[in-house]
This record gives sequence, C-alpha cells and structure tokens, in this order.
Amino acid sequence: MEDARKMIKQGVVVSDKNDKTIVVLVQRQYIHPLYKKTVRRHKKFMAHDENNEAHEGDTVEICESRPMSARKRWSLHKIVERTK
Repeated sequence: MEDARKMIKQGVVVSDKNDKTIVVLVQRQYIHPLYKKTVRRHKKFMAHDENNEAHEGDTVEICESRPMSARKRWSLHKIVERTK
C-alpha cells in the first residue's frame, strides 16, 4: 500500500525510449496574483516504470519514491488512459 503522504501528479508520457524509465510532462494552471490572468506552466519528470507498461501519449499518475538514479525520483503509480 502506498504511503498517504506521498505526492501524486498526473501527466502525459512524452518519452519511453529508456529501459524502465518514462518521461512525464506535468502541466499546471494558476491565476497570476497581480494580473488575474490564467498562466500555464509545465515540467518534465523522469519516473521508474518497472515493467515498461506505459507508452508515449499515455496519461499516467506518478508518485514520489526514493531516488532511483541521479534524476529519477518518481515511480509510475497507475495508467489513467492509454492511447490507441
């Protein structure tokens, strides 16, 4: 069972070329405090995918985990939607 305090993010897989690793693009929206305009920001996260289940274009959820490598600190939680 996953720890309830671990952060979960949802995003789209942009790369699955590496073995047991996916790159997930997470997009967030917020309202600018001064100008009241909606601002979009995105960030890429490297996540561990033990069985190479996720593929490019899939919508996935990733959760925090122990450091797997120099840049990989997230792991695949579940696949929300698959592409055709």
